[in-house]
Amino acid sequence: MIQRKTRWAVAPWSLTDEDKAKSLASSLSVPPLVARLLVQRGYEDAEAAERFLRGGMEHFHDPYLLLGMKAAVERIKRAADSNEKIRIYGDYDADGVSSTSLLVHLFRTLQYNFDYYIPHRALEGYGLNKKAIELAAEEGIGLIVTVDTGISAVQEIEYAKQLGIDVVVTDHHEPPDQIPQASAVVNPKQEGCEYPFKGLAGVGVAFKLAHALLERPPLEWADIVCLGTIADLMPLKDENRILVRYGLERLSSHTSVGFRALAEAGGIELEGLTATSVAFGMAPRINAAGRLDHAKRAVELLTTEDYDNAILAAIGLDSLNKERQRVVESIVREAEQQWQTKVAEAEAAGTNSPPVIVLAGEGWNVGVIGIVASKLLERNYKPVIILGIDEQTGMCKGSARSIEGFDLHAALTACDELLDHYGGHQAAAGMSLHRDRLLALEERLGALASEWLSADDWIPKTSVDLVCSVNEATLETITELSQLEPFGMGNPSPRLLFHRTELAERRTIGKESKHLKLSLGSGRRALDGIGFSMGMLADQLKPGCKIDVIGELSVNVWNGQRKPQLQLHDVHYDPAAADFPEREHFGKVYQQLKQLGQAPLEGLNARLSEQSGLSLETVELMLGVFEELQFIDLRNGQMIAAASPQKRDLSASARYRSAKQQFEASQLSV
Repeated sequence: MIQRKTRWAVAPWSLTDEDKAKSLASSLSVPPLVARLLVQRGYEDAEAAERFLRGGMEHFHDPYLLLGMKAAVERIKRAADSNEKIRIYGDYDADGVSSTSLLVHLFRTLQYNFDYYIPHRALEGYGLNKKAIELAAEEGIGLIVTVDTGISAVQEIEYAKQLGIDVVVTDHHEPPDQIPQASAVVNPKQEGCEYPFKGLAGVGVAFKLAHALLERPPLEWADIVCLGTIADLMPLKDENRILVRYGLERLSSHTSVGFRALAEAGGIELEGLTATSVAFGMAPRINAAGRLDHAKRAVELLTTEDYDNAILAAIGLDSLNKERQRVVESIVREAEQQWQTKVAEAEAAGTNSPPVIVLAGEGWNVGVIGIVASKLLERNYKPVIILGIDEQTGMCKGSARSIEGFDLHAALTACDELLDHYGGHQAAAGMSLHRDRLLALEERLGALASEWLSADDWIPKTSVDLVCSVNEATLETITELSQLEPFGMGNPSPRLLFHRTELAERRTIGKESKHLKLSLGSGRRALDGIGFSMGMLADQLKPGCKIDVIGELSVNVWNGQRKPQLQLHDVHYDPAAADFPEREHFGKVYQQLKQLGQAPLEGLNARLSEQSGLSLETVELMLGVFEELQFIDLRNGQMIAAASPQKRDLSASARYRSAKQQFEASQLSV
């Protein structure tokens, strides 16, 4: 028996969903599997699905629907008209760098008098700070425009006003109860904002400001918006999906010298670039500047027009990223050792280990602790907070990552009195506090986690989009699935379940037989499956057995041949598992009905059950399927077998598919 590594959560599916998918497949001319995925992701009618698949700039929302946009534009134009010096104030992560870079391009185009400022992560910390405001006053700044920050800077903006500086805030983070009294605040999440899409990244909000000032969507900077949106893990829906798609197209063909240099330094292929390549290739290198040095190095790369300068900057960022990787590995080792010590102490005391992982260390680089937190979460599947301690002051700066069901922002709000500063989202957050309050924070967060989370919440979950058959996994369908791209947050690459699928062949491949290769199904329609680091499962699988597998479909190209392939995420094999009636069972019962020709319905189910050895419930299902396929007619208390029925596959019956999926879902409730 091979146990699942995670809880498998199969999305529900109904006969109504099936009807919607049929309608979409017909109206959009897409394969049934693509249509089912569209319905599963909430695009149930042709107009919504068409917009999702092919929506363009005509679907951008009016930037003036953003509360505060009119006031922001008026204040910025007033500064421009009077040649007032404007300072762009950004954040040091990839979204902040992207937002800052976009406004640099915008203000250059509009020929404004401006510069930009990004605080040093280690020396200044996140957001507006009073020393930076004092420096702006000394340098004659009349207007600060924040990007990807500012929504919580109530005191700092008040201080800026005292020094004669106005502030326009553009941000996308969760607003606090008190909003800054700035000249304008533009944030789709603020109360009273009627903007229809709340999921913009900081760079997305900056793009809308540029749209308003230019009176057109500036798609020439879509590559920058694409970078920040993907890096900040924003949902690839609505405008984000359109912006990222335009951005990927631009990155692949007509991108800036900065992005071309970044790709060259990082060994990234721009042709056919995907959101995944941006997330794991480009974003870490942009982020490395703010983590280990200063984010202005990344802004310089994204705003330069000189290729020689760009390639030097890109090589520098690539080196910083490699150093970042070494630093992360070192802190992960220390943090994991700390955690295992806590686990051992809890076991020795006869108690459970803390529900929330809170770890701190002197000398831990605060620029990379968010990555460390993510790695600890992957290993232990608990909410994680990693903090770096300033040895002299005792102050700690931390980054947090959470599991599904535990809202970090809400939890930190409940611990407000323990924290000096905090902010973020449900899944990720940052905070600062004194080391003397670390134990109290750990205990408070642990109590909240125990209260808010159920037993199932502590088990990693794999969400499954649909149950699929090997026959559906064709090259044509896989090619059509690309219409659902770009994949990412809010629109993940489809995970499909192949339930009780016959295993034709299995073998190990790679060095030390580390990987598993399967052949699923039989004949010409067999589907290859590849499971990386799953080679140890090979001995537990025998050809002819029936297994459950979850994976993502792709196309494998080898020696000029293209074949469908399933990248395996998880495998389950239980020889004793209950079964759904096979096709031969349906065939046996149908032959019995044909022999009868016509028979009273009363007592028919019991008679067929006794003859076939199947349950009454199974026979009732079969009769319903046969009726739907027009193999039989049930009326006036009689069963009448069709004399010459049209040959149709069982899967053509919506009732058959629905019943099978419900059965499969019941088998996966772990």
